[in-house]
Amino acid sequence: MTDISPPRPDLWTLDPSVLHLNHGSYGAVPRRTQEVLAALRAETDANPMAWFRSVADRLTASRLELAAYLETDPAGFALVPNASAGVTAALATVPIAPGSRIVLTNHAYGAVKFAAERFARQHQAEVVVVDVPLESDDDTVVSRISAALNGSTAVLVVDQISSATAMVFPIRRLVEACAPDGIPVIVDGAHAPALLDAPAGDGADFWTGNFHKWPSSPRATAGLVVAEKWRSETMPLIVSWSEYDERLPERFDMQGTFDYAPWIAAPESLRVLKELDWPRRRMQLSSMLDEGARVIAKALGTSVPDVVNPAPTMRLVELPFPGERTPDAGEAFKIRVSRELKAEITLTGFDTRIFIRLSAHAYNSLDDYKFLAERLPSVL
Repeated sequence: MTDISPPRPDLWTLDPSVLHLNHGSYGAVPRRTQEVLAALRAETDANPMAWFRSVADRLTASRLELAAYLETDPAGFALVPNASAGVTAALATVPIAPGSRIVLTNHAYGAVKFAAERFARQHQAEVVVVDVPLESDDDTVVSRISAALNGSTAVLVVDQISSATAMVFPIRRLVEACAPDGIPVIVDGAHAPALLDAPAGDGADFWTGNFHKWPSSPRATAGLVVAEKWRSETMPLIVSWSEYDERLPERFDMQGTFDYAPWIAAPESLRVLKELDWPRRRMQLSSMLDEGARVIAKALGTSVPDVVNPAPTMRLVELPFPGERTPDAGEAFKIRVSRELKAEITLTGFDTRIFIRLSAHAYNSLDDYKFLAERLPSVL
């Protein structure tokens, strides 16, 4: 393993008696950002009228900073609560004719699959799920998905980094595969901000990603990037006073009596990442997780799956899961690990396999994963 900078748990307010190994689900907000957020909320309640008069300008400033971080056109960047909301807004925009097909893969996030099913029911369309093996290389991914595309395909919805399998998909090549038939592409980039550079730059019609994960911004902060051809038609999910604003970002900004403080505080977390020299630390964390995953797999007597393009700061370790393999059983196991080991983990499933999905951020060290390896066999 390469040398790694010392962990910085001091920048967060995480409970030091707990092993935090699942940043990828809900993130963790740095202390400084929490202080900015608390000050904004205090200001809101000190004079709500003055606060809401100031929101539009503050949102514009924050939005421009977040768009710059993604290296994307600010005129096509809107703020949304999360990537699921971004996917839903995109699906509400593309034309879905009766009898057409919404194509996604078996790596799709559950809520995104539900969104596709909802729109398919509304439009008498069909959801087509493409089987992409976990160990696929980019050529296999493109070949499998391309084979499912035809003249009746209304839209392709694809992960940039899959939540369940921590796998990076070749988005640019998939966009190119869809281009000849004019098939719109919606990219679920929930995990991409801060893990991939310029994640919205591969030419998709719609891209959406969360800032509350790896950028560590307050929760309910995400972005939606819309290609120019779709901007006039893309509408927020809530009808409010900005309904007739011709500009895409401003149309999404004002959603009634909403808590705008997280969106305004979000850039503070980007400044924390900058001070951490995040691109360098991200590489270090990736190397650390490779070793941590191997240590845990050895302790469990299992293996680390050969994901060709793994997400930089997430890894899978196969789990010899005891008993019945149901969502309720998985949740009960995670609660037991939390209670007995004082460790927070998450489980994911793919095909018939169960995995621990490990995550790492700047507050983690290799010792965290060694500790889990020592203790986890006792609860199996």
